Amino acid sequence: MSSFVTEVLASSGKLEKDDLACKVSKLSRKVEETKEEVTDMINKKYIEFMPSMEGAEELLDQVESVSKDIDLLKSCIENEYAKLKQQLEKNTAVIDLLQHLQEFDTAIEEYHRALQEKNYVVAAKQHGKARASVDALKAWKDTELPLVHALSSEITIQRENLTYHLGEEWQKLAVWKLPSTKSNYSFLKTALHLNRGGSKGDESVPHALLPSILQALSIQGELHKKIKLFGQVLFKYMLKPLIIYPSLVVEVSSQPEQGAVLSLQCTETKAEHPDPSQVYTKVLTVLKTLHEHLFGKFFGDQKNEKKVSEILGDLIWEEMSECIIRECLVHSIPANSSQLAEYSEVIKQTEDFESSLKEMGYLIGDSTDLLKYARNINCHFASKKCQDVIVAARKLMTSEMHNTVKITPEYKLSIPKLPSSSGGEKERKESSKKRAHYDQQSLENEKQLSPNTLCLPVCRISESVQQLMELAIQTLSEVVGSSPQWDNFLKLPHLAAIQHNNCMFIAHHLLTLGFQFKPHLPLKDGVAYFVDLVPGFRRLGARCFVAQMNVQKAEMLERLSTARNFSNLDDEDNYSVASKAIRQVIHQLRRLGKVWQDVLPVNIYCKAIGTLLNTAISELINKIMMLEDISNVDGERLRTLCQTIIEEGPLVFNPLPDENKNKKYQEEVPVYVKKWMTLKEISMVLNANLQEIVDRWAEGKGPLAVEFSCNEMKSLIRALFKNTERRAAALAKIVK
Repeated sequence: MSSFVTEVLASSGKLEKDDLACKVSKLSRKVEETKEEVTDMINKKYIEFMPSMEGAEELLDQVESVSKDIDLLKSCIENEYAKLKQQLEKNTAVIDLLQHLQEFDTAIEEYHRALQEKNYVVAAKQHGKARASVDALKAWKDTELPLVHALSSEITIQRENLTYHLGEEWQKLAVWKLPSTKSNYSFLKTALHLNRGGSKGDESVPHALLPSILQALSIQGELHKKIKLFGQVLFKYMLKPLIIYPSLVVEVSSQPEQGAVLSLQCTETKAEHPDPSQVYTKVLTVLKTLHEHLFGKFFGDQKNEKKVSEILGDLIWEEMSECIIRECLVHSIPANSSQLAEYSEVIKQTEDFESSLKEMGYLIGDSTDLLKYARNINCHFASKKCQDVIVAARKLMTSEMHNTVKITPEYKLSIPKLPSSSGGEKERKESSKKRAHYDQQSLENEKQLSPNTLCLPVCRISESVQQLMELAIQTLSEVVGSSPQWDNFLKLPHLAAIQHNNCMFIAHHLLTLGFQFKPHLPLKDGVAYFVDLVPGFRRLGARCFVAQMNVQKAEMLERLSTARNFSNLDDEDNYSVASKAIRQVIHQLRRLGKVWQDVLPVNIYCKAIGTLLNTAISELINKIMMLEDISNVDGERLRTLCQTIIEEGPLVFNPLPDENKNKKYQEEVPVYVKKWMTLKEISMVLNANLQEIVDRWAEGKGPLAVEFSCNEMKSLIRALFKNTERRAAALAKIVK
């Protein structure tokens, strides 16, 4: 490689080879000689001056002449020094250039040696060093362009050469056999040969070749591309078919001293959709084989060790999990509620599947969309059941009416045994005995009802109507005993608000829907006006939102319950706990205000936030009114807590995204918060003297009298002030 650099230098023009050390030495000697001449001249003049002091004027002229000579000499020395410095900087840059060339030459030689020995990690690192040397040459402004261009071309050629060798080695490690045409059975031709290293019969390949190839690809920035392409082929031709087709299985055959072969085989099955456990087993078989023979190896240095399986998992997991959900888990949802309990086994299988992937490094994280889907079986079951019932009902209602069945008085719908609404088995038996005994006594001497009471007369009805009623009975039977699915509405205030709005929207349009279409429908007299459905939808929306409000109230009261009844606030711990409780309540209201902003109607928003804020204020006021003794420190700190709510409470009213438009609603807080003025009055009392309280009471006509009764105000005064004549006089004036 030294000949290559020599040729490059020769083709680019000869470098200047002046002997810099010699020139510097000559210049140094010249400076020293000049210094000696000046010194001798001064000494000579000094000797001439000493014998005689009579020629003072002549001596001064000589000194002046010598000074001029010294200045001239100094200027010459400075000019010479500047030239020397400039030459030195240029020579230093040339030395740096030569050093980079030397480093490039050394790195390229080591690169070729390592490449020949198949030491790909060293080759990749040395190539990186050579590239760094070329980059340094490009940064040198005086570099001759032919030289830089030649070295850049060489480094590019060697990069492609290394990438080619690594690609060849990679192809030997994983050899795909893919079907040439697309058909139902084309996947049976898919096979993946995994070799432990090198080609067949290549005994010169070291055992550490696989990690070396992987790390070298990583250094070159090619590993992600290789794994991405491999992952795409793996998913398309092996994993996806195994997930979709229940009849496909994967077979692993071992080859001594070489590796393994993964191939797809077909088995007989009557299943239309794959079972989750079978899908998980097939996918794990493929990924475990890859992990053992190819992707379980580490690469990188000790600080940044990483498995290739992590890269592959990041690339294929999202698409693979979506495919499992779409092609497998969706079809595994039970058809009826009696099978829901058995679905826990599927959830357990999904958890084990993900745990195995995490152990091999294919999956990182605690909870994935796949596991969340499996665990959310109740919602999926309800959704599927609704769709099935709607499809079945529509099919029955659109079927032919002339297909009839005969109904007799003996006909009864088959209604399953329903559980008791309350009480245990023992209570139900006792109640049944008492009811039977009562019925026997009361009906003993009375006229019996006809056996045909509440029975239909003999007639014929459409068979589809009979089936429709049976479908309704079956659906209601499955609903019986099921727990109401309010979880999402109770946990997520945003969903509760949306559900409220949805119900109100439907109810609003049901009011006029029938009337709007009546003049245009063929059966004008048989039009249903839907008005009777309006109250039901309104109740549904209101009940959902009220349930969410109750959850928020309970959460708020629980936070306030940690405030230790707001007593003994002169203790720092008690005051800290009480202050924290108030801040948490304000934070809760702000969060709710943000969630419901631009979702709820403005009036509903303000009423809801106002009701919750009023709950917190009422709790605080009640706790204050229950205190029997309030010291000065307690009063100051209680007032601080009240002022915190007074100052920050209005800021939680943000029904609209535009802050400027929200000021109107923030000023109307007393309209939505019933106890707002009571809070402001009690805050004033906590910081007032007896005379100020009496004046604000104003003989039962002042603002205090509006918010408090006589007994409440007297109790508060007794808690705030000691028993003195002034307090007694003030209490006497608290009357209405």
